[in-house]
Amino acid sequence: MRTLVIGDIHGGCKALLQVLDKAKVTPQDTLIFLGDYVDGWSESAQTVEKLLALATTNTCIFIRGNHDLWCGLWLNKGATNPVWLAHGGKETMESYVETGLLTDNRHRAFFNELQDYYIDSENRLFLHAGFTSMHGVGREEYVSNYYFDRTLWEAAMLAEKISPEILEKNPPQRFVHYKEIFIGHTPTTNYQETTPMTAYKVCNVDTGAAFKGKLTIMDIDSKEFWQSDTLPSLYPDEKGRN
Repeated sequence: MRTLVIGDIHGGCKALLQVLDKAKVTPQDTLIFLGDYVDGWSESAQTVEKLLALATTNTCIFIRGNHDLWCGLWLNKGATNPVWLAHGGKETMESYVETGLLTDNRHRAFFNELQDYYIDSENRLFLHAGFTSMHGVGREEYVSNYYFDRTLWEAAMLAEKISPEILEKNPPQRFVHYKEIFIGHTPTTNYQETTPMTAYKVCNVDTGAAFKGKLTIMDIDSKEFWQSDTLPSLYPDEKGRN
């Protein structure tokens, strides 16, 4: 039995199906999704439908991303904002209308029940973006940081430049609470990397599926990972969030 973590999908249902197949996922595997299921490619509603199906066969943990926050507000309250519409929201709305899933209460419940973060039995933290509290996620003052923060990843990358001896004596306070931290939100393709990146205690599994990258699924113990084809090759007639 494995625990597998999955990066940002952004409406790329074809990529999701592909990585599940490549990783040979079985009902015995636990699946932890790091958020941003929607907005980008044309199959946001289909992606959520597949996630709902997976939840009936596997133990699944679904984390909330910033795009899921926006989509949930729209499905539940009809609320939109220009930022969301400009960054994939329009495509998500179209997918819900075209599939007839717009009024499906299961989808509303899915977005309402997403978790802000998850900590496993080995004290590994999973969340979409980051947190700023020096006391850990349970003491975070601004919930929005779970969905939008990038300073955690930036601090981890800065820590990589510090000597191990100094880090051992003076570890960055945000990181001392957890054995490992798994995040999405900031595409590794921003750093010209097409695979997951690890900096200090943080593993970034967002490999740019929203743009020109791939979707990644990773075994959190062995760190073996599997990737889809590039999303533009799976959706050749679409632009994604480019």
